[in-house]
Amino acid sequence: MNDTIPRPNTPPEIMSPAGYWPQLHAAIEAGADAVYFGLTHFTARAKVGFTLEELPDVMRTLHGRGVKGYVTFNTLVFDHELEEASRALAAIAAAGADSIIVQDVGIAQLAHEIAPDLAIHGSTQMSITSAEGVELARRFGVSRVVLARELALDEIRTIRSQTDCELEMFVHGALCVSYSGQCFSSEAWGGRSANRGQCAQACRLPYELLVDDVVRPLGDARYLLSPGDLYALRQMPEIVQLGVSALKIEGRYKDATYVAMTTSAYRQAVDEAWAGRPMSLTRRQELQLEQVYSRGFGPHFITGVNHQTVVQGRAPRHRGVCMGRVVQVLRNSVLIDLRAAAPDAAVETPLKAGDGVVFDAADWR
Repeated sequence: MNDTIPRPNTPPEIMSPAGYWPQLHAAIEAGADAVYFGLTHFTARAKVGFTLEELPDVMRTLHGRGVKGYVTFNTLVFDHELEEASRALAAIAAAGADSIIVQDVGIAQLAHEIAPDLAIHGSTQMSITSAEGVELARRFGVSRVVLARELALDEIRTIRSQTDCELEMFVHGALCVSYSGQCFSSEAWGGRSANRGQCAQACRLPYELLVDDVVRPLGDARYLLSPGDLYALRQMPEIVQLGVSALKIEGRYKDATYVAMTTSAYRQAVDEAWAGRPMSLTRRQELQLEQVYSRGFGPHFITGVNHQTVVQGRAPRHRGVCMGRVVQVLRNSVLIDLRAAAPDAAVETPLKAGDGVVFDAADWR
């Protein structure tokens, strides 16, 4: 089958996360086309979100600046919660939300019955990886599908050539060790369901590798299920030609600085790629993105499957930037060559009094 797709008529939306008001304002000011956020219930990020009472103000704020607002309703809903869910869906529609993002196909059908004019987007929690999956979601009233983060650009291109449904893809932020929506480790380990907005992030814990009941030494690699972060800025010239409707930045738990910096960087990259201009991204900008939050950046799945690069295993949290390499350990001090490992980092991000420093026994990347 010919997977060639025509040049899209419009560039993809930049879609930014908002945990609450500071992040929402940061996204607007940084140039987001759309902001996605949750409420205090029925959302995959249960610790953050707006109340139903705040929602009309949220939508007025967004629409007043020409920005769309998408409400995440992306958890599985139990029968005894359907009455509450129905009231919430009616309130979301009345507030003027541009869409809801759902995981539960029952909620998709319920939303279509309650608010037929409210657009329904299929969450990445649906784990849709094929054109057939996209078409199945459309049967439940879904008008846009957020594709699984495990797809490569070639696979997205194939899906685009086989369906005219709107598509959305993640371009930045945390990855799940499982397909989103299919992970049960949090529930099994801590009694907190990731499909109910309470992921305990069991993937970020240290583990040992046993082979035939024998522990296999892996050096300082202890976080064996903890993926690095997605970073697709450098693939933007190719991505904008895919014909996807929106590019999504992960991070509803992140602060306003993260939202502002990532939104601004992707705004610039999309605008340049769409206009056919060379990418002006500097190493300094990349270092700033690493500094604001990074578990180790990489394009990961979007350039193909290579699990050894997705999971490095040495740290589960934010790392900052590499400043240099230890060359000698003395009795009361450590001698570091600030240019040996990353000369541009040493120049652009000088150490100063009060900075925190981490010593890592392994190579940075």
